[in-house]
Amino acid sequence: MTCRRRRRRGSLPAPPPPLEDDDILREVLLRIPPQPSSLPRASAVCKRWRCAAVDPKFTARFRAHHGKPPLLGFFQCRDDDIMFAPVLAAPDRVPPERLDLHSEAHLLGCRHGRVLVFDVSRAEVLMCDPITGEQRRVAIPPEFKTGHVNGAVLCADRGQGHVHGGCRSSPFKVVLVFMRSPDHRPLACFYSSETDTWGHLIPTEAPHPGSACCGGAQSILIGNVLYWFYAIYGILQFDLDRQSLDVIEAPLGMNVPRNHDIVQAEDGTLGLTILSQPNIQMWQRKVNCQGVATWVLWKTTEMHGILGLSPPTEVVKRGAELILGYDQDANEMLLHLDGTVYIVQLKSMQSRKLWESDHVTACHSFNSLYTPGDCSSLVLIL
Repeated sequence: MTCRRRRRRGSLPAPPPPLEDDDILREVLLRIPPQPSSLPRASAVCKRWRCAAVDPKFTARFRAHHGKPPLLGFFQCRDDDIMFAPVLAAPDRVPPERLDLHSEAHLLGCRHGRVLVFDVSRAEVLMCDPITGEQRRVAIPPEFKTGHVNGAVLCADRGQGHVHGGCRSSPFKVVLVFMRSPDHRPLACFYSSETDTWGHLIPTEAPHPGSACCGGAQSILIGNVLYWFYAIYGILQFDLDRQSLDVIEAPLGMNVPRNHDIVQAEDGTLGLTILSQPNIQMWQRKVNCQGVATWVLWKTTEMHGILGLSPPTEVVKRGAELILGYDQDANEMLLHLDGTVYIVQLKSMQSRKLWESDHVTACHSFNSLYTPGDCSSLVLIL
């Protein structure tokens, strides 16, 4: 009996099955950076590499491995057209003309690899996938033809392990908010591509703000709640689970257009950035033990303390600084200072110069993770 026990304790586990060559190749490809040029360039090596790079099982693993997709650039309305401004350097820089939408419709937002625009003349919203060129039009409810409209698009897949940004075949949702005439109180409506129907109108009893426009504002998704600015009065909040619309009063300092933006705070809650020379203030929405929510100032940074910005003497007059947009995935803010656009990482407060422009308009971040099979019509500057 003793000898048998010794033999069992000393037995070695069975060796793992040998890896096939294709399995080793996929493990190598899985670890290359998720930048736009990575997989297309790898797939150009040979037929075997391309077959591995476009395999649906591999691309699903690739997205899951890298998580959040990279920021490719920003969409903005310019000269009655929707233009794309890339932010990456070659070989990952996407030529802007490849993603320009060439549409006179109103840009409402970008999320999960899709762009949402509002075609006023046709009373439709248009969902675009700029990478593949796929488009889908949906007629809006008749009430939305009479107000200032804003909205958001998002992927409807909430399955465990699903990674947004390259989920082009997944169902999607659209939320529209608008200022109802003549009292300018906000209403919302929810659309599901799975049922191809709009839900009922969702009102809120918000006070009249005195200024009714909310069009053009970028939405932020925190948890399962969407947020937009509501003129200079506060923030619109749409809860996707409860299908409810509310208004949150904002802290003081939001009385100057484009000097503030909604952000995600470091603990994953609702936050605000307010720009006021010579400081950037970071506010956070806190809920106390009694369930009462208040705004708390959690960080103040002087402008000259941001690495990469022009020295204070080169930033001319007060009021030349504007917030143009926000990339939630990377927690980066788009900042316009006297004709120069910078992107600022809000945690490290480091920045880099993107481009020079006197054109000031809201910018919507576009993040996408794609494979060679997704972008046959997309040519990178390699």
